[in-house]
This record gives sequence, structure tokens and C-alpha cells, in this order.
Amino acid sequence: MSSFVEIGGSWSTQEDIALCESWVNVSHDPITGNEMKFHHIWSKIHGEFCQRSGSIRTEMALSSRWKILNKELGKWRNALTKARENIRSGANLSDEIIQAQMWFGATGQGKKSFVHFQCWEIVKDCSRFKIIPTAPPVVLHETPLHESLSTDSPLDSPMETESPLPRPPRPIGRKAAKAKRWATSNIDCVQIFEQIAKNNSLRLERDLRRDEADKARLEAFAIEKQHAKEKDDDEREMKIMAMDTSHMSPETKAYWKHKRKDVMRRKLFHDDGPSNTDWLNDENH
Repeated sequence: MSSFVEIGGSWSTQEDIALCESWVNVSHDPITGNEMKFHHIWSKIHGEFCQRSGSIRTEMALSSRWKILNKELGKWRNALTKARENIRSGANLSDEIIQAQMWFGATGQGKKSFVHFQCWEIVKDCSRFKIIPTAPPVVLHETPLHESLSTDSPLDSPMETESPLPRPPRPIGRKAAKAKRWATSNIDCVQIFEQIAKNNSLRLERDLRRDEADKARLEAFAIEKQHAKEKDDDEREMKIMAMDTSHMSPETKAYWKHKRKDVMRRKLFHDDGPSNTDWLNDENH
């Protein structure tokens, strides 16, 4: 996955997913999950999170973010529980999600709608978030009215065959109206989920572009820094080679002679390799 160079800033969907996966793997480890202390658990979660996401967020940042996600996921579990305990006759999964979103927004204390669906899929089977019905489901339905018996026989309506006026259309039945209403609700739900998926895709694409831009900036900065260092080294070596030693003492001349040999050795080693630098070890030079 792409690395995140920012220590702070808003959390991306990728980071939230990596945090939930790390929390599930560490805290629900059948061997060590129930034996580790709180500090050790978060230390291990932090290590696995960094390995999964490449992020450099701190252990404290992960713990703070998990408090927020834990609260949102817990509210969503309660909202789903409410929706399932008050299901309507003929309702499907889409209707259940819509009802849960209504319960979620009605509770207040935070966001009006739940958006962490990918995180929910990761943690929904954990004991903390598993939905356990607290009461038998209440099926809400509408009782259709009994239609009075009628007949379309011409014997009971002698004027029907003679009347030139067309009969008005028969009103739609209660069952058909209910089916039409649920069909419209399903279409609206599908559109909502499509918009959520589109928003998540756009957010992910934006995060990837930001990561690529940050990586490009770091690479450009590293290249510029290397060029500046090479320029400074060249200027320093030119000063050493151009140093006038005619007025210096023998000890000072020997010092600058040694410095010049170092400069020449580096230049020759860089240009032609180490084979042409042996002659610099000759004391006669």
C-alpha cells in the first residue's frame, strides 16, 4: 500500500480499514489475545498497523482513532439491532439498512449517517459488535380491507352494454400499492449505496493522488539536496586545489598537500575506479 508521510491530518478509509484489521487480529488472537495487557496489545496493534498501511502514525494516535471508530461501530450495531427487531413484512436487506440509518441518525451524539461499512464488515463477527436479539422480532404489516362482493354480470347491470361512456379505471389494490411502494424504496436504496460507493471511490482516488504528490515532492527534495551537497563539495575542493602554499610553513604545506591528494583520489576513484589511484600513495608525488 502507499505510504503516508503525514503524521497528523485526517484519517483515510485505507487507514481505518488497516486499524480495524489490526485490532481484530491482535485482540482476538486465540493464543495471546486474552493474556496481553492493554499497553502490550496496543503496541502490537501499532506494529501490525504500520506494516499493513505503511503509515507512521503514533500508537497514541491509533488508540484515539479507535475510540471514535468503536463508538460509531457500536452505534451502528445498536441501530441494526433496532431495525431487525422492528422489521416489516416483506422487507429485505436494503430496507433494513435504511431503517438502521434512521435509528442511527435519531440517536444523535455524532454523525447523522453511518459511513464505515467496510470497517463494519471486518468487526461485525467480533463479540463486542455481534448483534444479539434482545426481543422477538415484531413484524409490522398492513391489514388489507375486505372488498365487498361484486359482479360484472350484464344481467345485474343491464345499462352497461348500452352505455356509450367508458368505465373508469379500476383503482389499484392495496397489495399492488404496497408492492409498488417497496419497489420504489428498493430503487432509492440502491441509488444511495451507489452514491456511497462512488464517494468512497473518489475519496480513495484523492488519497492516492495526494500520496503520489507527497512522494514526488520528497524525491525532488532529495535530488535537490544531493545536488546542493555536490556543489558545496566541488567548491570546497576547488579552494583546496587552488590554495597558495608558497608562504606557509613546512608543516602547513604538508597538511594541504595531503588534502589535495585526498581530493585527487576521490576524483579519480569516481571517474576511473580505484585502479588509477595507487600512484597517489607514492611519497614522491
